[in-house]
Amino acid sequence: MRRVKKFFTGLIILIVVAAVIIGFTMVTINSHVQSKEKDNIVCSVTAAKDSLLSSEVKKLDKLDPDCILVLGAGIKDSQTPSAMLKDRLDTAIMLYKAGIAPKLLLSGDNGTVSHNEIHVMLKYVKAAGVPDKDIFCDHAGFSTYDSMYRAKSIFKVRKAVIVTQSYHMYRALYIAEKLGLKTLGVASDQKKYKGQAKRELREVLARNKDFFKVMVKPESTVGGSTIPISGDGTESHGE
Repeated sequence: MRRVKKFFTGLIILIVVAAVIIGFTMVTINSHVQSKEKDNIVCSVTAAKDSLLSSEVKKLDKLDPDCILVLGAGIKDSQTPSAMLKDRLDTAIMLYKAGIAPKLLLSGDNGTVSHNEIHVMLKYVKAAGVPDKDIFCDHAGFSTYDSMYRAKSIFKVRKAVIVTQSYHMYRALYIAEKLGLKTLGVASDQKKYKGQAKRELREVLARNKDFFKVMVKPESTVGGSTIPISGDGTESHGE
């Protein structure tokens, strides 16, 4: 009986120690990703500040980006972006019209007929007056990692301004850097979003996952023929 008790006591201690080590490691990695990329977030565009300061424009101009990369964020229905995605698209359109970059690269999940982020994103930016030739669509941006990998491998992007919400931006910039892309971020936060606490928690886990993933650099889920960002984006629309 004593041996059994000692065994379970030792097992509990091992579990507690392992949990502490794992927790410490996760917190450390999370902090590392955030601290490494915080200076690469040029600004956060809010509802009260829908234009860029001259200092911010200079920093973005110095990068000389090939494109503005917009990451998908869900849709309400087959015609309507989610609130988060709408804010990302509005920010990207503002940057495009300000002359920050000559192209938009829309990267989202088009994995099923009923969930076609790209169709919604493309329709939205076209309605805002962005010419077809300046819009590139990545239909296989199933994850942040895939979006970054394919931006480089399929669309031959070298430098980009990434648009997403600030909580997600750190990981996007970190992955891009580790894959050899030069990037800066413009965060698209314009309001408080419902369910943000859950997203923040998931993001901590995702930062840890991708911290190790970029060490291996696996290929994206889907490959494909190259569509250089320097050309005409119409062929990528798939409509």
